[in-house]
Amino acid sequence: MLRDMEGQLGDFSGIIKPKSKVEIIETDLDDIILVDGSPMIMMIDGEPFPTLKGALELDIKTKFVVVDMGAVKFVIKGADIMSPGITDADPNIVEGDLVVIVDETHHKPLATGRSLLTGPEMVENREGKAIKNIHHVGDEIWDLVI
Repeated sequence: MLRDMEGQLGDFSGIIKPKSKVEIIETDLDDIILVDGSPMIMMIDGEPFPTLKGALELDIKTKFVVVDMGAVKFVIKGADIMSPGITDADPNIVEGDLVVIVDETHHKPLATGRSLLTGPEMVENREGKAIKNIHHVGDEIWDLVI
């Protein structure tokens, strides 16, 4: 199962280091995978994706969306991401992809979400919702203590 998950994580598979202790916690929302006691991966509709703590461990080069600093305070409170706040996005994102939202100054992960548009559409659109926020700084997954 672990090898299957690493394969599904693709570019994010570096979250699971050799000899790491990996545990699965079943929650009301989605299963959370702990790596050495920290919530690093969450299962979203059966698909593994990094939590924000997992994303902080990586140099994110794919499935990213950059928001301007004006959007940050809304994103970290759980707001969905609107197209006007997006300054850049991985051009390979397609509608329905899981993505990591980062700030434009430090490129630190702020949230994860499900794309409602393609990467280029997110950047080009001047109105409307682009991403459904799934997990953000300060939510129950971020604050999970085991």
